[in-house]
Amino acid sequence: MTLAAPRIPERGARPLIETRPLRNPDTADPAFMGRRAWWLVVLNVLVPGSAQVLAGNRRLGRFGLGATLAGWALVLLGAGIALTAPRAMVWLTTGSLSWFVLTIVQVLLIGYAVLWVVLTIDAVRLARLVKVPNPTRWAAPIAALVALALAASGAVYGSTVVASGRGALGSIFGSSGPSLPPSDGYYNILLLGADSGDGRDSMRFDSISVVSVNAETGAVTITGIPRELPNAPFSEGSPMREEYPDGFEGHDSRTCGWNGWMNHIRNAAEVCREDGGKGLYPDAAAHGSAPGIEATKDAAEGVLGIEIPYYVFLDMNGFAQLVDALGGVQIEVTKRLPKGGGPSYPGEPAKDWATGWIEPGEQRMDGDTAQWYARSRYTTNDWDRMKRQRELQVAILEQFTPQNVLTRFNQIAHAGTALVETDLPQDKLPEFFDLMTKAKKQPVNRIELTPEFGVDEHEPDYDAVHEMVQQTLHPPSPEPTEG
Repeated sequence: MTLAAPRIPERGARPLIETRPLRNPDTADPAFMGRRAWWLVVLNVLVPGSAQVLAGNRRLGRFGLGATLAGWALVLLGAGIALTAPRAMVWLTTGSLSWFVLTIVQVLLIGYAVLWVVLTIDAVRLARLVKVPNPTRWAAPIAALVALALAASGAVYGSTVVASGRGALGSIFGSSGPSLPPSDGYYNILLLGADSGDGRDSMRFDSISVVSVNAETGAVTITGIPRELPNAPFSEGSPMREEYPDGFEGHDSRTCGWNGWMNHIRNAAEVCREDGGKGLYPDAAAHGSAPGIEATKDAAEGVLGIEIPYYVFLDMNGFAQLVDALGGVQIEVTKRLPKGGGPSYPGEPAKDWATGWIEPGEQRMDGDTAQWYARSRYTTNDWDRMKRQRELQVAILEQFTPQNVLTRFNQIAHAGTALVETDLPQDKLPEFFDLMTKAKKQPVNRIELTPEFGVDEHEPDYDAVHEMVQQTLHPPSPEPTEG
């Protein structure tokens, strides 16, 4: 048996082991193997897949490198769209295709995190740790795993943010009313606040207001309606108008009674009817609403003289969660207010039942403090409470900055699902995003149907209220001056 002669390199040629040291290293040189191990770890961190292309399975490396480059391209594309065409980004993430888009993004993020784990383990294997010096033998894999944990956790966190957004959209906007154009140049939304949960059958709306958003300029007007506003008229065509042609009236009954106040309309339309109001508003549930809410909408339309197609219900038990999720709200407190319920009998000193106090001055309120600031009516009155609720609405709007929403998205989405019910159609969100962006640049107009604005609390003149609302929403153009 004859042995083949060893191959002699041509003159000027370098040995193969030197031309490709990462793929074919000199394992007899521990110092070189240590440097090589660190190079592979760094390459895997900076450009996942490149370590395999240079020193391992090229097919796996090309796949990892392609996924990395594609991921960078998608991130740059998303950033470019967000900066240059934010409405398109909002449409992709909240519009009719949002469920599909967000699901694809979530799958890609999780898939990339799994791929990075595979690439990191393979890069550590390629380092041939048994051939490197002792310090590197322990330090290199630890560094690789720490970098992997940071990078992969970022991808996993991104997937949870996407999942939270998709879940919040589905929960809040799962059922909605028809998508309608603005009415007389405005989107009018009934904003209701109350405590839900146990005992909700007896729930009455503690806060009632209407947010009117100019469909072109984004200018916002918030009209506060006292919860004890009497004898509200219902709008034309309302089934409640047939029941109460002369305005909402009280009803005295041992089994289910109500008075003629605005916040008792839900009782008359839903709670105290055997059919739960389905005969009055048969389509309410299918559109994400309820008969009591629809009846309150009709009353608000009759009171203000405008069309109100949508509502947003804020659960005051979840209100604190939203404020905390946003990082608190900045409020100027002008009067010391108690926390806690009211006295058990007339004349009881506030110090004996208050669980705490909201002190005067500029302060950053957490959720619990903001909740009591909105609720407190002892030592004060309902008119002051309405003003405070409007202050909080404006303060919360100011907190909805892109930076705040991005950094606190999971908390805000979770709070939103616990806080909000609405019949707003999801396909309106991109348009409302534009309007909200415009609204933040303008002062919020305020109307309160209280004596301060010339409204008699016992016998309101609803024709005069209609005129005041129209003058505010459609102010007359200034007459040109001569000269």
